[in-house]
Amino acid sequence: MKTYDVIVIGAGDVGLGIAFKAVSDGLTVALVEKGNVGGTCINVGCVPSKTLIYSADRVTEIKESAKLGIQAEITRMDFPAIMRRMKESVESGRNSIMEAIKDSEHLDFYHGEGHFVRDYTLEMSGGKIKGKKIFIAAGGRPLIPSVEGLDGVAFLNNENILELGKNPESLLIIGGGYVAVEYGHFFAAMGTKVTMLQRNERLLPNEEPEVSALLMKEMGKRMEIHTNAEVREVAQDSDGCAVVAEDRHTGARKHITAERIMVATGRKSNADSLKVNTTGVETDGANFIKVNDYLETNKKNIWALGDIIGRQMFTHAGDREAELAWHNATHKKKIKMNFGAVPHAVFTHPQIASIGLTEEQAKKEHEILVGKAKYTDTVMGSAMREEEGFAKAVVEKNTKKILGFHIIGPWASVLIQEVVNAVAHQSDISYITGSMHIFPALSELIPQTLNNLQ
Repeated sequence: MKTYDVIVIGAGDVGLGIAFKAVSDGLTVALVEKGNVGGTCINVGCVPSKTLIYSADRVTEIKESAKLGIQAEITRMDFPAIMRRMKESVESGRNSIMEAIKDSEHLDFYHGEGHFVRDYTLEMSGGKIKGKKIFIAAGGRPLIPSVEGLDGVAFLNNENILELGKNPESLLIIGGGYVAVEYGHFFAAMGTKVTMLQRNERLLPNEEPEVSALLMKEMGKRMEIHTNAEVREVAQDSDGCAVVAEDRHTGARKHITAERIMVATGRKSNADSLKVNTTGVETDGANFIKVNDYLETNKKNIWALGDIIGRQMFTHAGDREAELAWHNATHKKKIKMNFGAVPHAVFTHPQIASIGLTEEQAKKEHEILVGKAKYTDTVMGSAMREEEGFAKAVVEKNTKKILGFHIIGPWASVLIQEVVNAVAHQSDISYITGSMHIFPALSELIPQTLNNLQ
C-alpha cells in the first residue's frame, strides 16, 4: 500500500485546484477520479450547457428583433452541428486537463472508482492507498425522484441529454430549477415543443418572487408551464412518453405526452459510493458531507469541498473553496468560507443573477431598505426596448451594506459583478454609487437601483 502526502478524490475543477497546489509545494499526490477528468463543469455542466445556450440566445434575440424595427428570419438550425460544437468544447477542455496531469511530477493519477475501507485509506481496483491529508471533492450526480414507471422509461437528465443527435419534436421537463429552465430555454429556441412540470408554486423558488414571476411570464410565451404539478406516473407509449401529473392543491390530474422526458429535479452527493463513514466522516440527512466554515470535516486532516457538501453548488464557489481548503490545511491562521458572498447566474432568457439574501430572508434579522430600477430607467435599457427587466437591492438600513441584489434581464450575469465586488470588500453602497459609471452604458442600472432605496 502506497502512502501519499495528499490524496485528492475528484478530478473536477475543485479537486484539480488542490492537487496542483500540493504538487507545486513538492508533495506526493494521488488524484482519484472514477469518470472523465474535468468533473461536472467541463463534462456535463457549465461548459456544454452554456455552449448550447449561447446558440439559443442568438436564436431568441433574432426572433425578438422586430421590436427594434428589424425584420429577420431564421431559415435553418443545424442541431447536429450545434451539438458537435458543444462536444468539441468538452473534449478540448478534457484533453487540456489530461495533458496537465501527465506533465505534473509527483502526481499519480488513479482512474477508477474507489471507496474508504478504514481511516485515511482507499481501495480501488489497483489496490489500496493511504493519505496523510485527504481532500474529498467527488461531486454529485442527478437526483432521480421515485415516480411510478419512471425506471421503465428511457428518460433524459443533464448528462445523457448531451448525447442527443436529433432534436426531439416535444420534450417534457420534470423540474423547475436551474437545470430545468436553462434546458427549457435551449430546446424551445431549437423549435422543440417544451412542457415543464414544476411541483413548487413557482419556477426557481429560491429567487425573489418578482424575479420568478417575470421568468415564468417570459418563458411561458415559448413553452407550456405547469406549477404545483406532482408527477404521479410515467409510461412509455407509441407516441413517446406519457405522464400523469396531479395538481398539489386541487388534486386534478393532467395527462401529457411528449417524445422525450427530461428529469431535472436536483443533485445528490456521491458520498455514499465513497463510503466516507468508514473513515469516520459524518454526513447529513441528505448524505452531503458535513463541514465547518473552514471546509474541515469532523475527521482530522480530511477536508470536503464542492458539490459533495451541498453548499452553493457552483463552479466559482468550488474554486474559492479549493483555495481556502488548501490554505487552511497548510497555515495556522485559517480563513472562513463566506457562503453568503457567493453569486450565481441562471442562463435563461431572460437571464438572472443574484447574490445574498432575498427581501423576505433579510427582514427576519435586519432593518432594511429596498431599491428597484427597471432597465428602461437607463438610456441604454430604453434603447434596447428592454421593458420588463429590472434590478432589486436589499440593503441594511444603518450600515448601508448590501445584503442582497437580484437582476433579471440582458447581461445580468455581467452586471452583478460590481455588486459582488462590493460585498466581497464588505463595503457599503458608496463603493458603487460613489464611483463613475459610463453614460449611457447598461451598467448604470446598478447605481440607479441603489439610488432608489426606501
